[in-house]
Amino acid sequence: MAITIMADSFTGLSFEVLFNAMSEAMLLVNDTGHVVLANPVAQNLLGYAESELVNMTVEQLMPIRYREHHLNYRQTYLNDPRQRAMGKGRNLVLLNRAGQELAVDISLSPIKINHQLYVLATLNSTNQLHQVEDALEASEERLQLAKQAANLGIFDFDFEHNTIHWDNRMQQIWENSDSSDGTITYEKFTHAIHPKDLAIYQTTFDKATDPSGDGEFHTEFRVIHPDGTICWVAMAGQVHFEEGHPSRLLGMARDITPRKTLEEELKIQRAETETLFKQQVAIHTASAIAHELNQPLTAISAYSEVALHVVENDQINNPEIKRALKGCVEQAQRAGQSLHELVDFLQKGEISTEKINLNKIVMDALRIARSDGYSEFHVQVHLEPHLPTVLANRLHIQKSLVNLLRNAVEAMRTANIAPSAITITVKTLQEKNMAMVTVQDNGPGVEQAIIQQIFEPFFTTKPTGIGMGLSISRTLIEANGGQLWLDPDTKEGAKFHFTLPFAS
Repeated sequence: MAITIMADSFTGLSFEVLFNAMSEAMLLVNDTGHVVLANPVAQNLLGYAESELVNMTVEQLMPIRYREHHLNYRQTYLNDPRQRAMGKGRNLVLLNRAGQELAVDISLSPIKINHQLYVLATLNSTNQLHQVEDALEASEERLQLAKQAANLGIFDFDFEHNTIHWDNRMQQIWENSDSSDGTITYEKFTHAIHPKDLAIYQTTFDKATDPSGDGEFHTEFRVIHPDGTICWVAMAGQVHFEEGHPSRLLGMARDITPRKTLEEELKIQRAETETLFKQQVAIHTASAIAHELNQPLTAISAYSEVALHVVENDQINNPEIKRALKGCVEQAQRAGQSLHELVDFLQKGEISTEKINLNKIVMDALRIARSDGYSEFHVQVHLEPHLPTVLANRLHIQKSLVNLLRNAVEAMRTANIAPSAITITVKTLQEKNMAMVTVQDNGPGVEQAIIQQIFEPFFTTKPTGIGMGLSISRTLIEANGGQLWLDPDTKEGAKFHFTLPFAS
C-alpha cells in the first residue's frame, strides 16, 4: 500500500521515470531504512530484481560485521539529513545477491515528499572504476610504448586559432626549439617544408579538409632544418569537422629519412647494375657476332689471296680482276679488324676491385631483387660470421647475385611453386683461400640435357629471355678471379655456386 501511495505521489513529478533513467545506481530508502525504489542500474549492480530489493533494509545489503554499527549511523544521519558522501574516506562495501562483497562509494541526498523523509543513495562501484582506470592507464602505457617504439610525434592543429599543439618528438623532427609552450603557428610549421614538396603537401591538405571527403590525411614530404639538413617525414591524421567546416586535425608524424636514404641507395645501385648489364650485353653480342663473322671473313680473305696468286702467276693481264681481288682481301681484313677493335673498345679499361664485405653484398642483392618485383619467396640466409673481405668489383658481384636470384624466382614462378624458397649460403674454402656463395631454390631444377648449354650466350629456356644473364654472370665472376658453376647433382631445385678470392 505504501508503494502505491509513493508511486502516486511521484506521478505528477515524473520522478520514477527520471529515477529509472539515471545512469548511476540509485536506491530510494525511507526513514525506517527500507528500500522503496531501485533503478535498473542498481538492480544490475546488486544482482537483485526490483521486487526483491523493495522492503529490504539497507543493513541486509551489508556484510554482517557492519550491520549493528550502521543502525547507529543511520539514526545519526536522520537527525541531521543533508547531502553528503558516506564513509569519510573509508572503504565501503555492499553484498550482491551472490554474497560477494562490492567496493562502493555512496553519496546520500535527503528528499521530503508530503512531509515524509526519504534518502536517495547513489552507488558507484569502485571495483569497476578501478578497472576502468587500470584499463585506461594500461592503454595509455601501451600507446606510449608504441609511440616510442615507432618514434612517432603527435600533433593537434586547431583551425580556429591557426595553431598547432605538438609534443617533444614533433619538435625534434622539425628541430624547432622556439615553442617552449608546445605550440607553433601553422605558418611557421609549414615554412619548414621543402619548397619542392609544398604543392604536394597543400594538395593533400586541401583534399583532407574538404567537407565532402573522408578527412583522411596521408602524405610524405621533406623538412628543412635550421642548419640546412633535410629530413623526410611521413604524416598521417584525421580532420574533424563542425557544422561543415574543419575544426581540428589530429595526427602523427615519423622521421623516415633512413628509409628514403635506403630507397635512394637501392635506386642508384639498380641503375648501376642495369648499366653494367647493358654494357655486358653489348660486349657479349659484339663478341658473338665477331666470332661468327670471323671465319667467313677469313675464308673470303684466303680465297681472294689464292685467286690473286693464280692471276699473277698465270700472267693474266687484267688490271680490273687484280684490283677486285686485292679489294676483297683488303676489305675482308678491314672488316675483321673493325670487329676486333669494337670488342676491344667495349672491353677497354681495367676492372676496379676493392676489399668488400661479401655478407653485405648478399643482403644488398636481396634488397635490390625484392625492390625490382622479385619478392614472392621465403629466404634463408646462412652467412659466415667474421668472414674475411674478398677482393672484387662490388658492382660485378652484386649484379651476378641479382641475376641468380631473378632466375630462381622466375623458374619457381613459372612452375607455380608454393611456397617458393631460396637459400643463400656463404662459407670459406680454406684449402683455396676463397669464399664460396651458394644460391639454391626449390623450383623445377635444370634438365640434364641443357646443363652443358646453360652458360652459352643467347641460350635461354624462357619465352622472353635473351639468354645473356648466366653468360654475363659467369664472365663477371671469372673477371674477378672466381668461378661460377651449376651443381649437376642437386636433387631438388637448382643450385649455383661461385667463388671469389680473399683480399689477403
